[in-house]
Amino acid sequence: MASAIQLTMADDGILVATMDLPGRPMNVVGDELMGGLQEALARLADPAAKGLVLTSAKADFCAGGDLDRMSKWTRPEQPFEASMAMKAVLRQLELQGKPVVAAINGHALGGGLEIALACHARIALDEPRLKLGQPEVKLGLLPGGGGTVRLPRLVGIQQALQICAEGADITPQKALAMGLLAELASSRDDLMARARAWVLAHPKAQQPWDVPRFKFPGGDSRAPAIGQLFSVAPSVAAQKSWGNYPAVQHIMSSIFEGGLLGFEAASMVESRYFAACAMSVESRNLIGTMWYQLNALKKGASRPAGVPRGKVSRLGILGAGMMGAGIAHVSAKAGIEVVLLDSTQEGADRGKAHTRTLLDKAAKKDGSPEAAERRAALLGRITPTTDYNLLAGCDLVIEAVFEDRAVKADVTRKAEAVLGATSFFASNTSTLPITGLAQASPRPTSFIGLHFFSPVEKMPLVEIIVGQQTSDETLARGFDYVLQIGKTPIVVNDSRGFYTSRVFATYVMEGMALLLEGVHPRSIEVAGLQAGMPMPPLALQDEVSLSLGLMAGEQTRKDLAAEGKTVVEHPGTKVLRQLCEIGRVGKKAGKGFYDWSPEGKRLWPQLAELYPVAAQQPGQRELIDRLMFVQANEAARCFEEGVLRSAADGNIGSIFGWGFAPFQGGALRFIDAMGAPAFVARARELAARFGPRFEPAAVVVRQARDGTRFG
Repeated sequence: MASAIQLTMADDGILVATMDLPGRPMNVVGDELMGGLQEALARLADPAAKGLVLTSAKADFCAGGDLDRMSKWTRPEQPFEASMAMKAVLRQLELQGKPVVAAINGHALGGGLEIALACHARIALDEPRLKLGQPEVKLGLLPGGGGTVRLPRLVGIQQALQICAEGADITPQKALAMGLLAELASSRDDLMARARAWVLAHPKAQQPWDVPRFKFPGGDSRAPAIGQLFSVAPSVAAQKSWGNYPAVQHIMSSIFEGGLLGFEAASMVESRYFAACAMSVESRNLIGTMWYQLNALKKGASRPAGVPRGKVSRLGILGAGMMGAGIAHVSAKAGIEVVLLDSTQEGADRGKAHTRTLLDKAAKKDGSPEAAERRAALLGRITPTTDYNLLAGCDLVIEAVFEDRAVKADVTRKAEAVLGATSFFASNTSTLPITGLAQASPRPTSFIGLHFFSPVEKMPLVEIIVGQQTSDETLARGFDYVLQIGKTPIVVNDSRGFYTSRVFATYVMEGMALLLEGVHPRSIEVAGLQAGMPMPPLALQDEVSLSLGLMAGEQTRKDLAAEGKTVVEHPGTKVLRQLCEIGRVGKKAGKGFYDWSPEGKRLWPQLAELYPVAAQQPGQRELIDRLMFVQANEAARCFEEGVLRSAADGNIGSIFGWGFAPFQGGALRFIDAMGAPAFVARARELAARFGPRFEPAAVVVRQARDGTRFG
């Protein structure tokens, strides 16, 4: 069996240990890699060896912990023992008496950075794409290989808290400035040369914390300034997370307690907190969805098999408003030539100016000549126009005009008249069924929905909607384009409101139903935040516009009436109508549920007069349940009706699309984590009191009976 680390020693006596985990695209921390490090340590004991340079044969240095291994842990002893075993090897590495340098050639994240921290020095390639950091918190974990112990002793407690609790990436330049790196290198050869030179220049290297009379940079946990930091940090964290992310609390506790203890005791404390995180429901939810399901989607789980990979070289966009302009920006950024078409040249130019504004903001951070060249090249790839003839040669055309069937049909016909036989067409509609829109196209098999989210440059999701006649080839090409521009695709079948718009609406509408019932608006908003949603329901409706919500509801009612169906009006619709009638249409008008100003927002004081607050107020648990159950139940209905093609699409779509509480792992995993029997029982209680919208979806009732789950 091939070793995880290849060892070579040159005439200068420097042992080079090259991590190259067999059968893996990246190096990950586990028994195999730790075993390779132990082999390297045994070879380093040779008197002829002067020191060690640790690097990687793969594109990245080391990606972090082996989540496949972690997912099999069932008892807290397992993560604790695994953490302590890793740290025993790393402690041996830093105490064996000879200098060790990490030559970081690519990303060093999580456990990968912790391995580098155990080396006496770290030298990295000076590449902006290279990332360093401790992102474990994003999966509900904390660094379990010494990160909360070594980082405070290397860069200070305050910076260590920020690195571990926020999980943000660190660039090589920033890492050098904070003391995380010793040097930067210009190339792979320069990296290895600098690492070798460092080893020869520091024959008696020690870690700072192993030197007598070591002191924490900025003070340990007893220092007045650090005491003041910890008196504020928990409340700041609670304000942001509402206690839904225990890993944040455990990180703060591990760093604080570690700042009172010696190195070995602090390491044991960290392992105990790591075990607590690894066993938490929140971590299981996050890993299951944000790692396994997300990676499966990105690898093409929802893409038709057997269709060759495609690439868009030239893209047409119809409509240069905020959505069209945003799509133009992200596409040009990905290297695609873009024809941005609008009804007027002024409108088209304004759409291109959106990209110029975004690039100007970026230029303030990076004023290098290379950045200026990239800016000019990106702008050069966007052609604003009113001429449909310029769409000739486009591989894909995306329609992003108003939510009006007649307007969409008109621009579709005009564009299709100049498109080639191999091109395909997409609508960015957020609610209108794709099958109906495709009737305006002479090639409905080449027609698909690509639903972007605003602001396009920030939102990671694209919802791909498959019409009744959409071919597998068109779906595959749409999927490939979404990946090409760096977005995450989910695939759903055609339906009114599709998946994301349909379920998102239940959240804001339930907030309005609560308001109509006399629940204090502040309690409604706090319940949304306590539930883990990024924005409370009333503020969110203001953001997306009350008039838009009312218009969408009216269109749905008319469409269903034309089909001979009756619609039971949601109680929240009455609230939408009443506020729109008095001109309170949302943030765009400066007034909705809130009064909006450049300084911020505040709840409209007269809301309590329009919707009198009831003397008897429900508990926050009931409010949270209503806001969460109504979303999860509608997501289950989408699964039941075949709108959703997989649970992964449902979970990722809910988190990335409208911000369903990430720690829950998505709308369908929310049901799985609770268990179908408990969900059904609580949903029926809510239905008995608040209406049939809470009646549990039939698929969940079957799961409760059969002991199955979404997965």
